[in-house]
Amino acid sequence: MEENPIMANVDEELVDEELMEDDLMEVESDEEVMDENPRVAKADAQVQKLISQKRIKDSDDRKVSSEIFDKATLQVLYKLANQGYLDVLNGAISTGKEANVLKGIKDDGSIVAVKIYRIATSDFKKMQYYIAGDPRFNVRSSNKRQLINNWVNKEYRNLTRLKDAGVYVPEAITSLNNVLIIEFIGDEDGNPAPTVKNLPPEDPNDFYEKLVDQMDKFINKANLIHGDLSSYNILNFDEEPVIIDVSQSVVKDHIIAGELLERDIKNISFEFKKMGVDTSIEDLTNRLIKD
Repeated sequence: MEENPIMANVDEELVDEELMEDDLMEVESDEEVMDENPRVAKADAQVQKLISQKRIKDSDDRKVSSEIFDKATLQVLYKLANQGYLDVLNGAISTGKEANVLKGIKDDGSIVAVKIYRIATSDFKKMQYYIAGDPRFNVRSSNKRQLINNWVNKEYRNLTRLKDAGVYVPEAITSLNNVLIIEFIGDEDGNPAPTVKNLPPEDPNDFYEKLVDQMDKFINKANLIHGDLSSYNILNFDEEPVIIDVSQSVVKDHIIAGELLERDIKNISFEFKKMGVDTSIEDLTNRLIKD
């Protein structure tokens, strides 16, 4: 059978074959299934287009494409497409050191966010530290792909827990290995909601009060601590705060929960004080810590 054209465009030097074997055994993604499914073919073509567009740019962009679309990740995307979770990939929502978020278009035209964690640039020591202290997980393996798979599972479970507690976060739809599919936060035309860093609220005081209410539910109903909360991880969606990036979030009885909560409170009070809100670390602490 001919080699898949996407596979041929991926920089083989960036693929760790040894670490990939277990994932390929877990993901049922025979090339025959790929050829039979029209949605997979469309996803295949769109990924190839994304990689082709990257090739026009400099070598760093080509490296990023290869780091995202390694063989194991492509196999995961094929399976998710085959299950109907997405039809095509259509542009980037955000890029980061550890993960890229792309827009996924379903066959009914609706949009989802597809978060792909990269093996080559992920901070494994940080992941191990946060997961090892979480009583919900019992992960002892140092296998990089397995660690990322658990990290993605952690984010999925955190989002589900937060949504159940009434926190305004993207809904977790599904996850598989290093890919997480979540609710797309943006307008009907496919424009993603900006972060508070990029679009400060028109009424900072009102926005702050809404955010404090979300933080209260986050901490005291979901019993989680975000751990990296700032204007970079809060979306401004029609003047409503949407909290994102909760993979590192820990349970309240985690050994470093207190330290992370102090940092979150410091960040939010400092940033909104700069916007003119009459707040302080002490005031926000008193509003959020109720034990």
